[in-house]
Amino acid sequence: MEIRAIAHIENDYTSKFGVPRQSGLVEEVISRIVFEPEFRAEEALRGIEDFSHLWLIWGFHEARREGWSPTVRPPRLGGNTRIGVFATRSPFRPNGLGLSSVRLTGTEKTGDRGRTLLVAGADLMNGTPIYDIKPYLAYADSHPDARGGFTESREKRRVRVTIPETEAHGMNPEELAALKKVLEEDPRPAYQEDPDRIYAFEFARRTVRFRVREGELTVLSIAKEGNA
Repeated sequence: MEIRAIAHIENDYTSKFGVPRQSGLVEEVISRIVFEPEFRAEEALRGIEDFSHLWLIWGFHEARREGWSPTVRPPRLGGNTRIGVFATRSPFRPNGLGLSSVRLTGTEKTGDRGRTLLVAGADLMNGTPIYDIKPYLAYADSHPDARGGFTESREKRRVRVTIPETEAHGMNPEELAALKKVLEEDPRPAYQEDPDRIYAFEFARRTVRFRVREGELTVLSIAKEGNA
């Protein structure tokens, strides 16, 4: 079977660190799905705005590894316990495919790039190739009584976020709200608790540095690209 990218995603997640671990967690970040030239036919999107949510099938293009392993070590379990790869959402898979549910917020006609889709809640890095798009159907796709396996065995780590006004200068309210939500999800690996470690990641063309102590995440600096 031949599989080709039909589109790619554009958003403020310019590095792997900081991307939400699951889709739907950070709806404040709006992503744009831009179709490749041969898939820009308007007819292909006819009726899509009648759906509120979509499934995206995409590729882990930044997760490079020779071969594959039948087991992986999920960060949620401390990075030491091995689980079968097919019982996880690890990016290191035989075929490197991801599946995400996103909310469709609208479409836009953007010059020679054709009509694009605007979606909220994506957990895809900027530039990620998308191989297919399908509508989410609540009557078939939603399972309220589903069990969560090992993800239910550890309480999700939560942090309070402080962004000093001096560092927030230059960010508009929408960017600031999106950044705060990303940080509230605590982008650190689940097994890292060093209160003196300073972390950094790229977001919205800025380098964000922060530290976490006693459940309080404090932003230390926000620098535009080229000034970090």
